Amino acid sequence: MTVPFRAQQATDPTPRPGTAPRPRRSSYLSFSPPLIGEEEIAEVVDTLRSDWITTGPKAAQFEAEFAAAVSAPAAVAVNSCTAALHTALLASGIGPGDEVITTPLTFAATVNVVEHVGARPVLVDVERDTLTINPALIEAAITGRTRAIIPVHYAGHPADLDPIHGLARARRLLVVEDAAHSIPAAYRGRKIGSGANPVAFSFYATKNLTTAEGGMLTGEHGFLERARLLSLHGLSRDAWKRYDKGGSWRYEVLAPGFKYNMTDIQAALGLWQLRKLPAFQERRRQVVRRYTEAFQGDEALELPVERPNVEHAWHLYVLRLRPGVLRIGRDRFIEELATCNIGTSVHFTPIHLHPYYRDKYGYQATAFPVA
Repeated sequence: MTVPFRAQQATDPTPRPGTAPRPRRSSYLSFSPPLIGEEEIAEVVDTLRSDWITTGPKAAQFEAEFAAAVSAPAAVAVNSCTAALHTALLASGIGPGDEVITTPLTFAATVNVVEHVGARPVLVDVERDTLTINPALIEAAITGRTRAIIPVHYAGHPADLDPIHGLARARRLLVVEDAAHSIPAAYRGRKIGSGANPVAFSFYATKNLTTAEGGMLTGEHGFLERARLLSLHGLSRDAWKRYDKGGSWRYEVLAPGFKYNMTDIQAALGLWQLRKLPAFQERRRQVVRRYTEAFQGDEALELPVERPNVEHAWHLYVLRLRPGVLRIGRDRFIEELATCNIGTSVHFTPIHLHPYYRDKYGYQATAFPVA
C-alpha cells in the first residue's frame, strides 16, 4: 500500500463525532502524477514538427542515453514493460511446456507474459522486509521444466540478485529482471540493467521516468538484435531504413513479431525525463526521509526498508498496516486519507488471488503468506 502523507495541511472543520480535528490538505494530492517540464514539451513539439514521428532518430538516441545511464551493454525501446518482458521470453525461446518462476506480489503483466508464450508461471513467496522474491525458496520450485526466473524489484527495492544469479548459473536458467519499478536502482554497487541478462523497465505515467506509455529492454547486443526483430513484426534490419534517402522498400519477415516499437514522440519525452532523473531521485529521497521521520515509532505502521547493499529507486513508499494495533481496516484507512485530500493506492492484489490464476492453478488464499 502506498500512502503519500505530509503535505500542505489545513484543519478539517468537520471531523467525525468523537474524534479530534484532522489535518486536511486544501487541495487533493493525487497519487503519483507525472512531472512534465517545458523541456519535455519543447522536445515533443520539435518531434511533431519534424518529418519523423514514429520510431526513428529520437528513439535511437533515447536507447543510447538510457543504456549509458544504467551502464547496460545495449537497449531496445518498446511501447511498454509488458512488451519488454514478452519479447525477452520470446527471444529466449521459452514456450509451451516450460516453467518460469516469479513472485505473486507483482502486477499481472509479469505472469501474463509467461502465459502468452505458452509457459507455466510458478510462484514463490517474497521476503518479509523487501517484499521481493525469496531466494531461499526458489530451488524447491525448480523442476525439469524450469527455464527462467523473473525477480521483481518491488517498489524500487532490488531483489537479492547474487543468490538468484548463482542458482540460475548452477541450474542453467535464464534470469529476466522485472525492473518496472526500479529506475534508477542499484544492487551491490551495480546499476539495475547493467548486466548481460535481460532487464525490462517501465515508463508508464506513474513511474519515476515517464514516456506516458513505454518501456525498455536491456541486455547483451546479440540477444537484443533478436528482441528488436520481434518488436516490429519480425521485419529484417533493412526495414528500419526503408524510408531513408537511398533506402529500399524491400524487406523480409524473419519471424512472426509484434507491434511493440516506441515512437519518437514518446522517446522525445523520455530523453528529458532521463536527463532530469538524478534531480527527481534526490527529491524522492527527501520525501522518503520526511515520511520515515513522521511515521517512525507509530506501532500501527510497518515502514519500508532499504538494505545497506542497495540503492532503492523509491518508486513507491509502501506502508503496511498492523491490524492488531490499528483499530480500522485498510479500506477505511484509505477512505480516511481521502477525506484529508490524500490519494493512495494498493500494490498489489497478489497474483494467486486473481480469479484467472486462482481457478486455473488451484491456489489457496494462504499459499503465499507473506505476499
